[in-house]
Amino acid sequence: MRSTTTKGEGLNQVENAELGRTIEAILLVAVEPIAPQLLAELVEEPVERVEEVLSDLGQSYDREHRGFVLARIAGGARFQTHPDLTPYVERFANREVSHRLSTAALETLAIVAYRQPVSRGQISSLRGVNVDGVSRLLEQRGYIEVVGHADGPGQPALFGTTDLFLERLGLDSLEQLPAVEDFLPGPEVAGDLERDLQSALGLGVEATSDDA
Repeated sequence: MRSTTTKGEGLNQVENAELGRTIEAILLVAVEPIAPQLLAELVEEPVERVEEVLSDLGQSYDREHRGFVLARIAGGARFQTHPDLTPYVERFANREVSHRLSTAALETLAIVAYRQPVSRGQISSLRGVNVDGVSRLLEQRGYIEVVGHADGPGQPALFGTTDLFLERLGLDSLEQLPAVEDFLPGPEVAGDLERDLQSALGLGVEATSDDA
């Protein structure tokens, strides 16, 4: 049986597939629902075509019984886990391990709090280890953020603590942090600081490698 698909229709299907991949990539990194108008602006295509591709993507996920759906919320689109899988997602989200910070992360957080603005390189010098992974984790958790860039080659990012950090510690401003001198007399005091930090942040200390 001969195909009735014309050359023009086949080309359009290829173009839609590529546009679909592009929209998927954008939605994967989005935190909030993205309006079709913004997607159209980003991919430089008419809104009508973006709406068509969004509809096709949503239907394809349904047909394939994927673990996620393309939800339309508040005038925008975003990926969400499939409602049928909610019990498993909640089980993962509620695992204690997902809320823990390692000792290395707590040490890095303390350095940022007292030395901000500070670069990754400066933190690494103080801790004596690479802190790229730890700093990314603290960014993802919302405890630190980029507050500027240093002068000089490469203009490295400078990090500072966030309002969430203050909120978790019950502080109104950084001026309310205890003086560093209060924690210098001995190692037992440093341990108290670490325990106070993890308790205030509602986190458990995970005994892992220095880069965790």
